Amino acid sequence: MLQQARIHRIRSLLGTQGAVSTDRLVQELGVSRETVRRDLQALEAEGALRRVHGGGVGVEEAGREAPLAVRQATRAREKKAIARAAARLLRPGQTLLVDAGTTTALLAQELAGLSGLTIVTNGLEVARHLTRDEKSRRANEVILLGGQLLTEVPATCGAQTVAEIQRYRADVALLSPVGICAEHGASSFERPEAEVARAMVAAARRCIVLADHSKIGQRSRIAYAPIGSVHTLVTDARARQRAGMAALMASSCEVVFA
Repeated sequence: MLQQARIHRIRSLLGTQGAVSTDRLVQELGVSRETVRRDLQALEAEGALRRVHGGGVGVEEAGREAPLAVRQATRAREKKAIARAAARLLRPGQTLLVDAGTTTALLAQELAGLSGLTIVTNGLEVARHLTRDEKSRRANEVILLGGQLLTEVPATCGAQTVAEIQRYRADVALLSPVGICAEHGASSFERPEAEVARAMVAAARRCIVLADHSKIGQRSRIAYAPIGSVHTLVTDARARQRAGMAALMASSCEVVFA
């Protein structure tokens, strides 16, 4: 396939999905990863996209998370380390509120190995990992919140979801934002996701944010938790070099490096 045809196809995918993954482009275009990389570089030089690890994101999508398939393949090692470190902060008998996201889905895999927890979540992937077999189903009480299904993320949202969250008085809310910075706190791009996260923060005595280094110092469209409401930030070691890290460490927020 000629480059002009490849570029046209990539532009089309960006227009309909907002982002593209390298793996999908390799398969769909029938070219090497190096060729895809050059095509993405060319589109970035034109201002048509912003390259991210694992693919590219349309410039009009700035502040928005990439599609789930891209995020699942991005910084997976760091996210797994963050999930393990966050799980170590918890203890049996606690009630947890967990939002939907790729990092919290990995957290759910860690929680499935624990016992004595009550876990309330709007994330279908989170619930699936927690009930993956008979042993996991017996270990913890898992409650999936009702509500409307989001189209881009396997999660519930809306007024019913928020109302159900407000019934709980949880020990810990575990959240994975699009960005976190000292000035604006934790934020998300999509309003329904931000509303759920905000309700979880309000319903919990303690808030733990799970965010890999790419989210440090970043602000997305809708802030849902000021930094004073975030008790602990769990991130990876590369976050130490991020421009916004010093301000976060100077705040009242405890920082745990996985």
